[in-house]
Amino acid sequence: MSNTYQIYLISDSTGETLDRIFLALKAQFLNIEYKIHSYSFTRTENQILKILEDAKRNENSIILYTIVDNNLAKYLANESEKKKIPCFGVLGNLILNFSKILNQKASHEPSGQHVLNDEYYDRIEAIQFTMNHDDGNLINEVEKSDIILVGVSRTSKTPTSIYLANKGFKTSNIPLVNENSLPEKLKKNPHITCVVGLSTEPERLADLRKNRMNSLKETETIDYTNLESIKKEVLQAKKTFQKYKWPLIDVTRKSVEETAASIIKIHEIYLNNEK
Repeated sequence: MSNTYQIYLISDSTGETLDRIFLALKAQFLNIEYKIHSYSFTRTENQILKILEDAKRNENSIILYTIVDNNLAKYLANESEKKKIPCFGVLGNLILNFSKILNQKASHEPSGQHVLNDEYYDRIEAIQFTMNHDDGNLINEVEKSDIILVGVSRTSKTPTSIYLANKGFKTSNIPLVNENSLPEKLKKNPHITCVVGLSTEPERLADLRKNRMNSLKETETIDYTNLESIKKEVLQAKKTFQKYKWPLIDVTRKSVEETAASIIKIHEIYLNNEK
């Protein structure tokens, strides 16, 4: 008997929500072998039957689903039970309970979170802004940013900026070579908007930079990858953050998501202080 679990993710929309939920779920189990079978835009009984036929042929099948149409969700649950396939709805009870609390009926509209409203277009604008203001570009427009990330090379400024942009924050990131590399506008008004410094342990930074140089097949410069030089660079960066009273986040053992969550909290505090 195979020890590999066949995970069927069935969604009536893009499946993005389900992907994230399973990602969080599997993180709780250290030893799990699995294979993902993703089915997006599943909106008919025929589609469900075909998926279940495939699931029945495999050992250790488990179904997770996000289907907002009550009738279709019940059909999936009933047919799965008949075939003795474990099946778990992710949103059903939440929607029902929220409906009771809010005292209103849910729309049960698939892809409701992807509606083209003002929030959607603001997010797209934030993504475009962030891409244009990556790695110190257009620094004369820093005041237009919701958030500015400052840090030495290889402290995850760009991926964190993109993640924040997907959350709707217009984000600029500025590489910190030394204090002179900061734009004059920012030095004269260090709290022109929410500024956050990013740092990491020198040893980790040295490894990242060496790997970067190897992947690009470039000749490394001594200062860029030398541990003692990096220690001085990191220390100087921290002194710069302290001088301008910018909050500092050590990203050494943080994922981009964790770093972004901390930045969003800092941004909330910044806005509250501005009021």
